[in-house]
Amino acid sequence: MPLGGAKLKLIVEDSKDTIEGAKLAAEKLISTEAVPIIVGAYISRHTAGMAEVTERSRVILVADALVDFLSESGWKYFFRAAPKASVHGATAVDFVVETAKKKGVEVKTIAILNEDSVFGRYVALGAKKRALDLGLSIVAEIEYPYDITDMTPIVTKLISANPDVVISVPYFYDGVLFAKTVKEMGFKPKFIAGAGGCGYSDPDSIKAAGVAVEYFSQTYSYDPAKNTPYNKKFVEDFEKRYGKIPTEAGGIIVYSLWTIKEALELAATLNPKDPLNPDNLREAFLRVDIKSGPAADTYPSGRIKFDVKGDNMYAKAVVLQVIEGKPWLVYPFETAQREPVFPRP
Repeated sequence: MPLGGAKLKLIVEDSKDTIEGAKLAAEKLISTEAVPIIVGAYISRHTAGMAEVTERSRVILVADALVDFLSESGWKYFFRAAPKASVHGATAVDFVVETAKKKGVEVKTIAILNEDSVFGRYVALGAKKRALDLGLSIVAEIEYPYDITDMTPIVTKLISANPDVVISVPYFYDGVLFAKTVKEMGFKPKFIAGAGGCGYSDPDSIKAAGVAVEYFSQTYSYDPAKNTPYNKKFVEDFEKRYGKIPTEAGGIIVYSLWTIKEALELAATLNPKDPLNPDNLREAFLRVDIKSGPAADTYPSGRIKFDVKGDNMYAKAVVLQVIEGKPWLVYPFETAQREPVFPRP
């Protein structure tokens, strides 16, 4: 073990929920704390602001934000283990099509619904591309402001379009509002599949929306049901502390931090005299290939290896469905906890 068991010190700075705040936080971590690696900042536009600072300072940024453009900007010191936004959109469509085939249910038409952030748009684009590739007809593409307060006009449009399936890309409050409005208005497509890792099947959405999200599904960047030693321990510890299964964001951070640990170990092996040199660290991140240990144990595909853009070559999302008020892993089928309920009763 090249690092000799040295403990990592985690230093936290608040982005203040603004792009400028994220930049200032990154600048403080670099100038005051001299950190060689920064992890964050979940919200994609904040992460992009941070990346401007980390690239200029040649500091590694391990992102937990999902928007595709982050890895398409030519940044040298950017890495992301989590599946990008378009993967979530494609996964939601794959789940619907494969489940429909398995259940003998005909699905020909879909509607794509997303909130209007860059995140929502990238997930929706991923869903649209996969749907068209698979020969589905898109009967409606609807975008709404993420702070929407009335979903009635949106659901009315969907009722008029009459799709077999709705692919929905929510955040949190809009997802709760949409689910409740769907129930109140009696809208009953064959299925409603969430995409993007946030909404519907996470514990907080289930608590807030109640029976309105029953049988909704959602893609996740983390698999809380993954049957590996470290993941089972992580889930157990998380539930003891927070009273719920790990959130998607929590899962991303865990495997991202363990990836950092593996890259640091490799950097110390490759360049023992100067492992924290920015280019030596970058080399280690590009060469690391994680197939075992806590990072692999908590990652959906079980493998993390970065391409030249900084994305994981083995990126994967899973699908959780709300059944009897609880989130269950239903896709991929080979590791599912339960059979998906499809179509929605």
